[in-house]
Order: sequence, then C-alpha cells, then structure tokens
Amino acid sequence: MATPSVQEVLPPSLDSTSKPPPLFDGTTRLYINYQCPFAQRSWIVRNYKGLHDKIKLVPIDLQNRPAWYKEKVYPENKVPSLEHNGKVIGESLDVIKYLDSNFEGPALWPDDPDKQKFAEELLAYTDTFLKNVYGSFKGDTIKVAGAEFDYLETALQKFDDGPFFLGQFSLVDAAYAPFVERFQIALHELSKYDITSGRPKLAAWIEELNNLDAYKPTKCDPKLLVEIYKSRFLA
Repeated sequence: MATPSVQEVLPPSLDSTSKPPPLFDGTTRLYINYQCPFAQRSWIVRNYKGLHDKIKLVPIDLQNRPAWYKEKVYPENKVPSLEHNGKVIGESLDVIKYLDSNFEGPALWPDDPDKQKFAEELLAYTDTFLKNVYGSFKGDTIKVAGAEFDYLETALQKFDDGPFFLGQFSLVDAAYAPFVERFQIALHELSKYDITSGRPKLAAWIEELNNLDAYKPTKCDPKLLVEIYKSRFLA
C-alpha cells in the first residue's frame, strides 16, 4: 500500500535570480517544474514511495531558468533530473525506474513475468501515444485522439486484479497519468470531447488516480493548462 498522506509545503520555483542549493552535498534532490508532465511522473513516484524526507523537491522555473542548473546540474537543461550519490540521472522514464530500484517504499514494478512484459510494452508506447494525441489538436482530434484512448481502455482490461494497468499501481500509471490528466482537461475545453465517454475502464482508472494521496498534490492548474494549450494549438 502507498504511504499515508503527507502534507508537504511546496517550495517556490527557482529562477535566474536564485542561488543554487549546496549541490552534491549528499542531499538527494529531484528537480521538477510544477506544470511539466514529464517531471510530474517522477514526483508521483517519489510521493507514492513515501520519500518526502529522503528526496528534496527543487522546482525550476522553465521560463526563466537559472544558469547554474545547466552548467552544474544537468547539461540537457530539462526536468526532471535526480541528483543522487554524486551523479545526476535524467529522462523521465529513466528517473522513475531509478527511483523504484534504488529507494525504499512500495515496489512499483511487478514480479509477474507477464506483467513485466506488458509494462515494458506500455512504457515503450508512451512516445507514440503522446505524439498522436498532441498531433490530433491540429487535425481530426476525435478520430486520432480517440484511437489512443481506445488503446488505453483496452490495455486497462488486460488484468482484473485492480483498476490500474497492471492491476495494482505501478510505474506505468505514473508514466501515463500526467498526460491523460492534461488531455482530459484540454480536449474537454477545446473540443468538447469527453475522453471517458464509452470507456468505463479509463473512467475508473482516472477516478482511482484522483483518490491517490501521492497524485493529488502533483496535479496541474487547469486554468493555466487551458491557456497554454490555447496559445500552443489554437493560435
């Protein structure tokens, strides 16, 4: 089971005027951005494993990034990245796998070989899922995006021992959740399209996610999200 709810005071974002933390001093730091879905993946996993006291959140302002982040922490200048044991790990799927393998807390990777295989398939598909849904905003939204949500609906039917992709909550759920969250909001606002209509498994999955204490504090600001999507896709 997930660790009980922890009421965490979220730190302010660091920008170009902010001094760096005492880098590589033995503190484990997860660099995120509060609106970035890729960073949200690792934030969810960190919370679910109950690592609030073990891993310090360091939010970065991506619109006004501190120069030291690229120069001293992560040359790719993206989030998320994880500072741990004198090294930095980047790329969101790599970070969540690393968090699960190297820290205490509930295991988010299954022991069952069939579930492991399916998990790898689903994680490998995330790039295709994102490319197609994002692309649909400037095309036949309902047809193209609908096919991707049908894919998720089918995937959620494979195991019946719980409401998540592998039955129980796993890295797969953390990988998809931030994007489904945003697509549900944006498609409803911009296209009047309900991604859960006719997809009971997807609807139940979203409902279960919204009940997770690890997920709730990571959710994006819907109003800000809609404005970002409007300027990106409707301009």
